[in-house]
Amino acid sequence: MEKQDSFEAIRRGLLEFVVLTVISREDVYSADILAALADTEFKTQEGTLYPLLSKLRREELLDYKWEESQTGPPRKYYSLTPQGKQRLENLTSYWNDITKTIKSIGK
Repeated sequence: MEKQDSFEAIRRGLLEFVVLTVISREDVYSADILAALADTEFKTQEGTLYPLLSKLRREELLDYKWEESQTGPPRKYYSLTPQGKQRLENLTSYWNDITKTIKSIGK
């Protein structure tokens, strides 16, 4: 069980990075984010995603706009702010450094 807890902690820690990456491609609706993660190690539920999106918005990393939907109520589409783009760039650089370090230690 301890091994699974370690994996879950790493996954939770990387979820912000992954969500910012998904949003960086284009403006997305929350269901689009869930769909992008559905077949990955980062599969998550609305109960995890919505608080994370709210946190990222409070930190001014995300913005959103409402768009009318053909199939129901208006939808909130998320995009990265300039600060969000910078955070993603920093996380990407840090991730590349970490993976390079881990690979070099393993040699």
